Amino acid sequence: MEINDILKKLPKIGDLLIHPEIENLITIFGKNLVLKSVREAVDELREFLISSNLNAELKENIYKDELIKEAVRITLKKLEVNKAYSLKKVVNATGVVLHTNLGRAPLPKEALENIYKIASGYSNLEYELDEGERGERYSHVRQLLIELTGAEDAMVVNNNAGAVLLCLSALSRGKEVIVSRGELIEIGGSFRIPEVMLQSGAKLVEVGTTNKTHLYDYERAINENTSLLLKVHTSNYKIIGFTSSVDRVDLKKLGEKYNLPLMEDLGSGVLVDLRKYGIPYEPTVQDSVKAGVDVVTFSGDKLLGGPQAGIVVGKKEIIDKIKKHPLNRALRIDKLTLSSLEAVLKIYFEGNLDKIPVIRMISKDMETLKEDAEKLASSLNSILNERGRAIVLDDLSEVGGGSLPGVELPTKVVALKIDGLGPEKIAQKLRLAEIPVIGRIKRDQFLLDVRTMSEDDIKYTVDMVRKVLWET
Repeated sequence: MEINDILKKLPKIGDLLIHPEIENLITIFGKNLVLKSVREAVDELREFLISSNLNAELKENIYKDELIKEAVRITLKKLEVNKAYSLKKVVNATGVVLHTNLGRAPLPKEALENIYKIASGYSNLEYELDEGERGERYSHVRQLLIELTGAEDAMVVNNNAGAVLLCLSALSRGKEVIVSRGELIEIGGSFRIPEVMLQSGAKLVEVGTTNKTHLYDYERAINENTSLLLKVHTSNYKIIGFTSSVDRVDLKKLGEKYNLPLMEDLGSGVLVDLRKYGIPYEPTVQDSVKAGVDVVTFSGDKLLGGPQAGIVVGKKEIIDKIKKHPLNRALRIDKLTLSSLEAVLKIYFEGNLDKIPVIRMISKDMETLKEDAEKLASSLNSILNERGRAIVLDDLSEVGGGSLPGVELPTKVVALKIDGLGPEKIAQKLRLAEIPVIGRIKRDQFLLDVRTMSEDDIKYTVDMVRKVLWET
């Protein structure tokens, strides 16, 4: 029998839609979702008949009723996939606190509650309640940022790359901006400072070398077309060895000498001294403001521990100019981000830093990590029985997210072994679980790092491993 004759046995979409079981599914899930799943089921059956290793005789003896039954079964399976959201919660067991691919900073409970409160109804997003007239959306976080950083003024846009683009467009379009070659960084997704500058209409003037830049390099480059001195904090890499860079204090003095503003892109940005948590010194936003930097940009969703946002603080005269630029509207922050950011900034203002998940994970002590790892390993071993084992090991975590390059945090991990499954296969099965669990593979072992796992994450992980065992 020819393959075309065999394919004629495939059930028609219309016939499947009036099948009693499928009709029942339509009343539950709606016609569009069921129709999509039915089509995918028939396509899967067609592919099976064309490419399977069944011999011609077996294919010929397949009955249409059997194919209909199989189509219904596959449709049910497809519905489970199709009804699920594409963007879903995952367990971050990688140990990377600010994992860019996994959404960076988890938000504190207070931020989530405020998002719901604001998103579930109307709000005074751009409405001044005192005057009863239109206002500015970033006014809701402006005063908090001023008080936390010591800056004269503040505003917020949708992300830090946008903040840099906006500032350069407003302050230096058609003019020259001087920056050290050692600070021409590339951030995630191949976005580079020179390319952002090009889009802003500013002309890049590189000074110094990759490893060494001196104050006289900047001064020699200043001319009548210079509009701005730019310092970029290398928050996602470090150059070590024979190096030299110019401090913001010296750059500020140079700027004052030639009446040029100084802008600093801190990248990650942090509002607290992390040395209290055993982390090497990372310049704070307050350090930049205190040094007299005219405009400072930084991210909301990295070390700050809030939502994705580009925060701009600095001198009022300059911030006013940036606010008026047409690009500001294209980059403006939305109400959900604002509600979240305000809640996070309030936590900083009140000094309750243990409520910020990023700070909490970075500052986890070894005793807590050991307890969590032993709890996870014990729970896993209770379901593994003779099919594998989970053991606690010492290892190192990373902060990630382009923050604190080279900084590794001592941690505890659980090495998971399942008989008959290599580490790559374990990683794949857990990655495709109902609640995906993302770990890391190191030294040919699949590891679960408890630094980035909450109490609920530990329970989810045990449940997902149980399902993997059941399916294997």
